[in-house]
Amino acid sequence: MVCGGFACSKNALCALNVVYMKDVISTYWLVMTNKTRNELETSLDCCGLFNSTTLYSQDYTFCTALCKTQSPKCQVCGDKFLKHSDEALKILGGVGLFFSFTEILGVWLAMRFRNQKDPRANPSAFL
Repeated sequence: MVCGGFACSKNALCALNVVYMKDVISTYWLVMTNKTRNELETSLDCCGLFNSTTLYSQDYTFCTALCKTQSPKCQVCGDKFLKHSDEALKILGGVGLFFSFTEILGVWLAMRFRNQKDPRANPSAFL
């Protein structure tokens, strides 16, 4: 069965709430190697994932981001991840809604014009 754009966008936005996204991000943060974590922290200029994770003090100790040397407190990377994913989901929902309305237009056009006769055809022909 084909998934319509409206149904997919609505279900995607409802299913990916903040609590679920925090769980997914925390799970992948624990699986990452220290090198990958350090690269993410350096490129995003943040330290640690969330204050509630068990590895936060260890992550903050070994963080090499510029914000740690310039200010006493860095922003946590989890907040930046959530902000970016929220923006991406808004764009994804808009694209899904756009395609759902074009699907509805296509169905309406197909129903409207499907039984019309061809004006170039011979009117006395049976088929």
